[in-house]
Amino acid sequence: MSAVVERISQPVAAPVPRKAARRKSHFTPARLGLYALLVSSAVFFLLPLYVMLVTSLKPMEEIRLGQLFALPMNFTFEPWVQAWSTACTGLECRGIQVGFWNSVWIVVPSTIASIFFGALNGYALSFWRVRWAGWLFGVLMFGAFVPYQVMIYPLVRTLATVNLFGTLGGIVFIHTIFGMPVMTLLFRNYYAGVPIELFKAARIDGGGFWRIFFQLMLPMSLPIIAVAVIMQMTNIWNDFLLGLVFAGRDNLPMTVQLNNVINTTTGERLYNVNMAATMLTSMLPLAVYLISGRWFLRGITAGAVKG
Repeated sequence: MSAVVERISQPVAAPVPRKAARRKSHFTPARLGLYALLVSSAVFFLLPLYVMLVTSLKPMEEIRLGQLFALPMNFTFEPWVQAWSTACTGLECRGIQVGFWNSVWIVVPSTIASIFFGALNGYALSFWRVRWAGWLFGVLMFGAFVPYQVMIYPLVRTLATVNLFGTLGGIVFIHTIFGMPVMTLLFRNYYAGVPIELFKAARIDGGGFWRIFFQLMLPMSLPIIAVAVIMQMTNIWNDFLLGLVFAGRDNLPMTVQLNNVINTTTGERLYNVNMAATMLTSMLPLAVYLISGRWFLRGITAGAVKG
């Protein structure tokens, strides 16, 4: 017993501290190379934007000095005001504000119509197995890869026959037609990931074609609708060829008027006004990407690329 007590009363030896594990360095050669690649890529893509911005804020006296990358010594927003309100876009000198509102009136109905018909086609091709559905989908996909230039002349003759050539309704119709194949592909692949049991349950509850579409499918399609809105809005806003051919003189979009501003050859070439007009033209697509980029990625991962 005394031996046991003596053993218990003996002080317990402190544990021998283990050698601390060597902390892994965060600055490995591979990581440094990756950071260098990302930084150089960012500089490569942001440098033209920087040059455009600083040039648009300089008076012409500073631009003539040839210091392309220098910050403005005398900041001025006069080129922006001139590009918006007084720059010549042909025979008129009202700036690109006219083209801005023309682009708005073209983009809004074209985006809504192309997304609606694309969602309707994708819904019908995913759940309603009608005859020749595969062939119809193939024709739509073929239209997505045919160059615009091939179909311009037939479309001009067709719209001229129905008195829509050179009108706002005509250019909206053209953008709706050209946007439908890609929108159909997006929504068809998205709806293909929806459980078929959900559709069958709606059919058992008495839902028809339109009721299921409006009350079930469209509320579930918000992620892919966000993707479609971003794609269509930026594509239609940045379009030049279709707007030049089909919009007519009274409905020329902002991109066409920007081309007229930059290519004006009478008098002095105002580089600051040209840069400001370019920045104003690209402002809306840039804002759309910056604001809704999160929803764009969410919609892509929710089924936009499944198939």
